[in-house]
Amino acid sequence: IELTDEQKEFQATARKFAVEEIIPVAAQYDRTGEYPLPLIKRAWELGLMNAHIPESCGGLGLGSFEACLITEELAYGCTGVQTAIEANSLGQMPLIIAGNEHQQKKYLGRMTEEPMMCAYCVTEPGAGSDVAGIKTKAEKKGDEYVINGQKMWITNGGKANWYFLLARTNPDAKAPASKAFTGFIVEADSPGIQIGRKEMNMGQRCSDTRGIVFEDVRVPKENVLTAEGAGFKIAMGAFDKTRPPVAAGAVGLAKRALDEATRYALERKTFGKAIVEHQAVSFLLAEMAMKVELARMAYQRAAWEVDAGRRNTYYASIAKAFAGDIANQVATDAVQIFGGNGFNTEYPVEKLMRDAKIYQV
Repeated sequence: IELTDEQKEFQATARKFAVEEIIPVAAQYDRTGEYPLPLIKRAWELGLMNAHIPESCGGLGLGSFEACLITEELAYGCTGVQTAIEANSLGQMPLIIAGNEHQQKKYLGRMTEEPMMCAYCVTEPGAGSDVAGIKTKAEKKGDEYVINGQKMWITNGGKANWYFLLARTNPDAKAPASKAFTGFIVEADSPGIQIGRKEMNMGQRCSDTRGIVFEDVRVPKENVLTAEGAGFKIAMGAFDKTRPPVAAGAVGLAKRALDEATRYALERKTFGKAIVEHQAVSFLLAEMAMKVELARMAYQRAAWEVDAGRRNTYYASIAKAFAGDIANQVATDAVQIFGGNGFNTEYPVEKLMRDAKIYQV
């Protein structure tokens, strides 16, 4: 397919930003675990954040395909930085697909006025992919809901201005998931919210990941998305639109690993010639390139389907699973091509290997 001029422009802007501004500081952020606020502000200024926000709220109203093109390039620079940026899209998506005009203008509109983060509060200590196993409860009292529970592994948890929160509103344990949960917009400074410590993870270390406790947090009924009981469907609908960018992030990492390994193989000499001239290495690089190209096609198909208004769950799931696997394979192969140097933090590929693992988890 031929990209439009607009798509090429977004891609080129993101690529330039990744190469010139993210890559030079990525290793330092990885070492310190510091939140990359200057890079996030710069991405916001360049229009590389909040791509999904509708034009009616001051956003660009881009489709999933364009967002994925941007995401791949940002991930090429550093997936920790990219994940911090992409978590905004995940947090916003329930509002984009299910929020009313007032909710969208209030919560999405403010994100176009200044650099601001939001977060997607679904995962719990005992419920990740098992969304139906969520224990956080919301009890209606008058014109408010009172929320109690604990969330875990929340990206941007300590930096968000507001959260999308999924909680159980039907106390009947036998109630079907499709009717038992409700989606809420929760202001991050609400009384009763306790933000946990920043987790230091294996990779993507500059991304802010935390546990959050909600203790008698009061949320007005107008912050319910769609209606009581509609939350599970909203959360699943958000995943259809946010899985392709996750896959695109994995592809960006894999492409970086391929490029680093190729460059090294052209420069490093053994037995009197560049190692790229050894067939074992050249075959490995060829297989890495094939995997990157196929994974890119997978996320582009998934994004294209959802932009066309069709349900893309099948393609999005394939893209995310496949791209996650190839990111790990290609990063591992890049370390192998670097040999002993690949095991050293002075070279870029050991970070790529650590950063890649989360895409399979």
